[in-house]
Amino acid sequence: MSASAKLSRADAARLAKAASKVIVAKGKKVDTFKPGGKAPKACVDAMLGPTGNLRAPTIRAGKTVLVGFSEEVFEEVFG
Repeated sequence: MSASAKLSRADAARLAKAASKVIVAKGKKVDTFKPGGKAPKACVDAMLGPTGNLRAPTIRAGKTVLVGFSEEVFEEVFG
């Protein structure tokens, strides 16, 4: 899939279901979700931007999905 492909609500839900942890950063606010094989509406809503597409950057690191940018979170996850 190309890096410029638009990912939808269904794509975000699929990522959330496969993850053990979803971390969403929006500005200084960071939300952590533990979907447990489900795609909670609050988690999927947080992953989407105002256009309804998955926010960037989105990174899957093992069973953790990072959405948005937070230097603190990136340092915590990637060292």
